[in-house]
Amino acid sequence: MAARAIGRATVRAVSKKRLTPQRAPLVLSDNAVKKLKSMMAERPEMAGVKIGVRTRGCNGLSYTLEYVQEKGKFDEEVVQDGIKVFIDSKAQLTLLGTEMDYMETKLASEFVFNNPNIKGTCGCGESFNV
Repeated sequence: MAARAIGRATVRAVSKKRLTPQRAPLVLSDNAVKKLKSMMAERPEMAGVKIGVRTRGCNGLSYTLEYVQEKGKFDEEVVQDGIKVFIDSKAQLTLLGTEMDYMETKLASEFVFNNPNIKGTCGCGESFNV
């Protein structure tokens, strides 16, 4: 079964705030956990959400989010509060020390990656480089 994209994500370079190294390569905020739980409740046949990267945008890379039915051979698995997030092998180095958050404003609702490894982002925040 082909993977289906979940939605959009924004990237933010973290300048002064260094995240404490965790056992997991990715840490989910409380808001991200709540949103992922509600999304997974609607898709019980799926094993979790997979994060990947692809070449896109004016700055090089952007994150992709999609539902998956099983863990890929080289995927890293992060389990937090019962939520499974799989990290594609190509995205693992770009995500080390990153916090995945979920934010809702009057204009948008999206996952935000607070990433200390990013060297630059585009003006709209959808693409980045490391």
